[in-house]
Amino acid sequence: MTEHQPTFDAEKYKNAQREQWNKDGAAWRYWSPFLERWYGGVTRQMLDLARIQPGQHILDIAAGAGEPAVSAAERVGPGGCVLATDISEGIVELARQLAHERGLKQVKTRAMDGEKPDLADGTFDAVLCRLGLMYMPHPVTALREWRRVLKPGGHVAVAVFSSPDRNAWGAVPASIIRRRAQLPTPVPGQPGPFSLGDPGVLEGIFNEAGFASPEIRAVPVPHRTTSAAEYVQVAREAFGGFNAMMAQLPPEERESVWDEVEVALRRFESPDGFEAPGECLVVAATK
Repeated sequence: MTEHQPTFDAEKYKNAQREQWNKDGAAWRYWSPFLERWYGGVTRQMLDLARIQPGQHILDIAAGAGEPAVSAAERVGPGGCVLATDISEGIVELARQLAHERGLKQVKTRAMDGEKPDLADGTFDAVLCRLGLMYMPHPVTALREWRRVLKPGGHVAVAVFSSPDRNAWGAVPASIIRRRAQLPTPVPGQPGPFSLGDPGVLEGIFNEAGFASPEIRAVPVPHRTTSAAEYVQVAREAFGGFNAMMAQLPPEERESVWDEVEVALRRFESPDGFEAPGECLVVAATK
């Protein structure tokens, strides 16, 4: 008699993601100067590969607190439009505030499930998704929907994290948290930060969704701060997924886990500061 394998509950997961970002979105916005230093190069690659031009209509999926929507809005100019969407109502409001502060009236916002965009066919010149697709339970479904809302000849540009061995900033804390919280091995189909980190897997889901010959580029994203302690402060506040992993631990145990993470990350300190390796894969394809 075989042991019953646990199954992944996609809707329960999505609800948890929404709640997490409604709670942690403000911290993501607070630490945005660090985050944009780390991921700004990825954003520029995405916008270049998506061939963003003045006057275009752009859809940003999983826009978070406003990037890459704001950068795209600066490229399309006042004659264009960017719709920034996210599953979290709270973080979409932060994106709206950022666009308002920058005077970018061409940015509109809507809370929306990225796998089920309630949008008309053939509406957008480009679809962007920075660091969101790997957290979606049904990435092929999402890509098919994004292709549907693209105009003929429109472009999609997506960024995901590559493999754990190239992303010590996340792999080191995650392995410690998983051990200390005694978390089970992820079940098949479970999304996560490195779930699409294999270029072959990534190319396969794009092809399955109807995109021919996707272009994939590896982009270094070293996570630099002054010290391991400062990095841990950013991670524990802005990267809500780490806290979600150890939500069942008592507060004193969570503090102990973060202490262990900091000690482990000190190997990336030098007289010049802290630098943990990171890498993203940026994928672009045309409808």
